[in-house]
Amino acid sequence: MLPLSLLNAAQNKPMLVELKNGETFNGHLVNCDNFMNITLREVYQTNSEGDRFWKLKECYIRGSTIKYLRVPDTLLDAVKEEQNRARDAGRGARGAFVSGGNRGGRGAPSRARGGRGGPMRGGRGRGRG
Repeated sequence: MLPLSLLNAAQNKPMLVELKNGETFNGHLVNCDNFMNITLREVYQTNSEGDRFWKLKECYIRGSTIKYLRVPDTLLDAVKEEQNRARDAGRGARGAFVSGGNRGGRGAPSRARGGRGGPMRGGRGRGRG
């Protein structure tokens, strides 16, 4: 399972974020990007010692500072099911029919003999000769 697909599915869901410096953030995911930068709303921030708390309306967390994310188990199960369904649907379409019957090659029309008029040598790659 890809982390970004999980994060995209976790929008508007509660999550816990722990940073590399030990601070934690509990809130609802508003947005995320490809760098795993995230925005949380209704956030409870805890310092690294765990003895001080802050309530924030919204906060932005840079992805490179994140140690780990914790999302609800039900979300994990739902995303796994969705990916399995998508994979199974994709399997039905593969290999059904290939027009022309010519498989492989580089897209150029096939010639009876070698590519430059001479006899074919080797077949794959640039090779020698």
